[in-house]
Amino acid sequence: MRIAIFETEQWEDAACRRLAHEQELVCFSEPLDSHISAPDAEVISPFVYSRLTADVLARFPRLRLVATRSSGFDHIDMDYCAAHGITVCNVPDYGDSTVAEHVFTLLLGLARHLVEAAERTRHGLFNQTGLRGFELHDRVLGVVGTGRIGRRVIQIAHGFGMAVIATDPHPDHAAARAMGFRYASLDETLAAADVLTLHTPAAPDTVHLISDRELALMKPDAVLINTARGHIVDVAALVRTLAVGRLRAVGLDVLPEEPAIREEAAIFRDPAPKYDMATLVADHALLAFPNVLVTPHNAYNTDEALHRLIDATIDNIDAFTRGEPRNVVSAEVSIPSPGPQPFSAK
Repeated sequence: MRIAIFETEQWEDAACRRLAHEQELVCFSEPLDSHISAPDAEVISPFVYSRLTADVLARFPRLRLVATRSSGFDHIDMDYCAAHGITVCNVPDYGDSTVAEHVFTLLLGLARHLVEAAERTRHGLFNQTGLRGFELHDRVLGVVGTGRIGRRVIQIAHGFGMAVIATDPHPDHAAARAMGFRYASLDETLAAADVLTLHTPAAPDTVHLISDRELALMKPDAVLINTARGHIVDVAALVRTLAVGRLRAVGLDVLPEEPAIREEAAIFRDPAPKYDMATLVADHALLAFPNVLVTPHNAYNTDEALHRLIDATIDNIDAFTRGEPRNVVSAEVSIPSPGPQPFSAK
């Protein structure tokens, strides 16, 4: 079986050689796009910066498996895969602690003006004007989405002495009792939270889950953290909110037009990818606010998480070649799921 793996680093190449004993393997350091050719591949493994559109997937006539090295799979045209009998596998649980810890990296950086403080001292300035922060102890943390990452965030929050309120379309009340938090509606969570952190998947019902109405419900001095998916937050609404002085601070590890920000020349390619230019402008506007801290989709990026990620991906490919696919998210080989449910605003 011919396997093509994209967006690899040197250490991943070595790990992937485990597959080369029985399979034909080729690795590319670049994301999969129209400039890379591996037409005989039956298995491809992208990372999140490869955009697997129908046009790109059509260039692999023998393709049987997409083994994405990520939990999310919104960079893959799932309809095309379902229509052409292509199985899609993901890695659902490689970075729970890694992402949860990054939530508090952003939050503590904002709470103590860490970036500004470090820049001052780097330039020999040791005055404290404008650097007064705030404690997390006794603050209310609102958690939107209580899956694996959301629950790990809750555990860490208790270590800081925070109270926790959460919302989820599938509340686990037994877990809430055991972990010491309570469930509420989205609106109540928004209104109660001193810090709001988002942990929902990419789905039609979570696009702009946080927009003008929701931001208006939040405390004017609340902090918003998003390490989930960029499109969960309406960034134009967020710019409007910050422009009138609402919200103490915002920490973002994800933005809705990340590929264009990462490589803006892509906007002008022929044929150019389709970007929402108003959203792209809003992304850039956010970078100018002094109380906004943006990191480059780096929450997952630790040694431990990345090794779990590549090991699990290799296991997914091995299982598929044995006829025992695992971690399947495509329609052709379905897994039990209650289906997406909207977050209640009542």
